[in-house]
Amino acid sequence: MSVSERYSRQVLFEGIGQAGQEKLLNSTVVVIGCGALGAMQLEMLARAGVKKIRAIDRDFVEFSNLHRQVMFDEKAAQANIPKAIAACERISQINSEIETEAIVTDVNYTNIERLIADADLVLDGTDNFETRFLINDACIKLNKPWVYGAAVSSYGLTMVILPGRTACLRCVFENLPPPGSAPTCDTAGVILPIIAMIASWQIVEALKILTGNLDRLHKGLIQVDLWQATYTKVNLQGLQERSDCRTCQHHKFDFLEAENRQLMITLCGRNAVQIVPSQTAKLNLAEMSEKLKATGEITVNKFLLRLKLANYEITIFSDGRSIIHGTKDESLARSLYAKYIGV
Repeated sequence: MSVSERYSRQVLFEGIGQAGQEKLLNSTVVVIGCGALGAMQLEMLARAGVKKIRAIDRDFVEFSNLHRQVMFDEKAAQANIPKAIAACERISQINSEIETEAIVTDVNYTNIERLIADADLVLDGTDNFETRFLINDACIKLNKPWVYGAAVSSYGLTMVILPGRTACLRCVFENLPPPGSAPTCDTAGVILPIIAMIASWQIVEALKILTGNLDRLHKGLIQVDLWQATYTKVNLQGLQERSDCRTCQHHKFDFLEAENRQLMITLCGRNAVQIVPSQTAKLNLAEMSEKLKATGEITVNKFLLRLKLANYEITIFSDGRSIIHGTKDESLARSLYAKYIGV
């Protein structure tokens, strides 16, 4: 099959054309997080003909992923295949002509700049705000465009960040939300249509960036709730100039610095990891227990909340500190923290 035949219908679309397709065939995109949003982003990028795709994720495929993470199947879940590996194997079946790189790692301040150094674009497929703020810091510092996206329940939002030209994520969300304040897919659930909607917005904006159609970008913060049938676009033009943003105005990259990251300590002899959030907060444990009651067995008092899962136990203290029992793997502990506490 010729290149022209594979992409012929895409080339016919006047927004891309032959020149745009050539740009896609010479582009490198990094997808951070290969779960629901990331998996769908990866498939659309592969089908569009992006030359090189780097897929990064710290987690593995589980059966609870399959209703919304379209790259994966029961075989991958049974074998607990890392998501990045499973996604790239799937991509090779979709488009064997492009180059893929699967990296199974926790993206953090020690490695993110190296991981995105050659990228033409970075896509957010993550599940927590701390990693998104880290992506924002690294992309602003290295002058890499990126597309933010988030989806939970039936609600989602997305925006495009062009360093030096648009508002960045911290212009809109100045600080991390307090631990436990934001819903997650494991506490509020999620339906596939909102994943498809937000991933589609992210990829169409990615295609505009990669093909040089910057004048066609939506230039806002898109908010969608499919169950309520609502759509809002918040105009962000001029926000960068009006803000006093630490990141894009003052070039203070807080989340690339170790002292502003979650502190993780493997507890000797306890098969447990303690996580201390970068920002302490007074948690309402009773409210949190309501959010988590469908996920496992809960005990709560005024000092702490304990969530018992099938293989792990999470103890959450009122200041946001948590102990994840049942593992010494800090990457797994961070994943569980993000799933159930949500930062």
